[in-house]
This record gives sequence, structure tokens and C-alpha cells, in this order.
Amino acid sequence: MPEICPVCGLPKEICACEEIAREQQRIKVYSVKRKFGKIITIVEGVDEKRIDLKELAKKLKSKLACGGTLKDGKIELQGDHKAQVEKVLTEMGFSPEMISVK
Repeated sequence: MPEICPVCGLPKEICACEEIAREQQRIKVYSVKRKFGKIITIVEGVDEKRIDLKELAKKLKSKLACGGTLKDGKIELQGDHKAQVEKVLTEMGFSPEMISVK
């Protein structure tokens, strides 16, 4: 018997919870200057319970060819990647209207 998703009640193979969660996220992308003049890009507002932040951070770092980390529910990327992050997130299925870049 297939495993059933507790959220939507569908079998795990056709569960659409993560796709729906991606479209409903309010994501903020902004840059901050840190020690020694280094700039980092911060992505916040992604729901940790619905979307795997570790996997999302890994994909962003790979696509943008930069280093980064996951701290306090925020993804920190080394360098100024605001415009590229918005583009990559929309390619991953996040709604462009829900992404705000400052």
C-alpha cells in the first residue's frame, strides 16, 4: 500500500504539497555588507516546515557558483547575487510576484 501524505491525503508519488507551498512563499532577497567590506546576499521568508531549506541552499549555491550557509532559517550566499537569485527561484517554481528584491 502506498504511503499517504498527511497534509493533502494523496499518495506520496503524486503529492503536490511542495509545489503549492512554493507558490505561496513570501521571499525577501537583499544584500548586506559584512566585515572587511564583504557583501552577502540573504534569502529569507521560506517556510522551513514545507520546503527543505538545506536542499534549496545547495541548489542556489550550485547554480550561482558561490559559497554560502544556512543560518536561523535564512540562506546566506557569498557575493551580490540579488538579480540572479530571483531568476533561479522562479525557475525552481516559486512565484515571481511573491519574491521581493531590495
